[in-house]
Amino acid sequence: MLRWGLTGLAAAILALIAYFFIKLTSESSMAFERFGLFGFTFTNDWDVSRDLYGALPLLVGTLITSAVALLIGVPIAVATALYITELCPRRLRGPLTIMVELLAAVPSVVYGLWGVFVLVPKLRPAEQWFSDTFSFLPFVGGNVPGPNYFIAGLILAIMILPIVSAITREVMATVPQDHKEAALALGATRWEMIRTAILPYSRAGITGAAMLGLGRAIGETIAVTLLIGNAPTIGKQIFDQGYSLAAVIANEFGEAANDPIHKSALIAAGLVLFVLTLLVNLAARWFVNRGRRGKRAAAEPTAVAV
Repeated sequence: MLRWGLTGLAAAILALIAYFFIKLTSESSMAFERFGLFGFTFTNDWDVSRDLYGALPLLVGTLITSAVALLIGVPIAVATALYITELCPRRLRGPLTIMVELLAAVPSVVYGLWGVFVLVPKLRPAEQWFSDTFSFLPFVGGNVPGPNYFIAGLILAIMILPIVSAITREVMATVPQDHKEAALALGATRWEMIRTAILPYSRAGITGAAMLGLGRAIGETIAVTLLIGNAPTIGKQIFDQGYSLAAVIANEFGEAANDPIHKSALIAAGLVLFVLTLLVNLAARWFVNRGRRGKRAAAEPTAVAV
């Protein structure tokens, strides 16, 4: 009975996802009929006053801020998980774990307001210095406004840190104790044991955690709306203002109620965001399954030898 109940719940979730996809597709059909699927997704022209809707600036802004979040947040999250599981004194592990997980309890609007009133004015001089000093690098150089891609990505890095750290910590806790003891018995130091035993065994899980964090960053709305600048153009540098798919929906959906094509374009942007998030989660599942298959394949020769 329990088996059939759980199977029904799983099927209901899949049916709900399919319903969302069908509903979004039907509601966005007007925009796709007018601009085309590729025309809407890959055209660099979002102009409400002229009823022109090309989502490329929004897609680029979403990907840039999410990439910044991964580049900053994932290494810190992995280092945090590694410290808690292997290096932290036992009596401090519980409180430190709770402190990291409490970051997920902070509302996104609080992160956004903190970014507006603290990070933007404090980091702008440093951003301008970096932009002037390293202007020879690609995607760097020029004047730095207040809100921009980098600030939005930095806030997203803080927001994805709890989920990436929690999953990574659980994966590292599954590393067999024999692997660690074998590395230490062969003369490895603590850091060499981490590098040769823990990180290779946890690679697939860490990758899956990063992909799930990416999905969290892609779908974030309020904090990004407050910090990205809400400029429907593709920025020429990392410190330029931009827009994201979630932010444009939050900002413009209220005023689009009486404009069918505008409303359809926003729902189409939501469909693009939905598909992008779904692809990220499927990629995360693929990496996790690939890692499990690799572990089983590596364990089989040992079992045969025994």
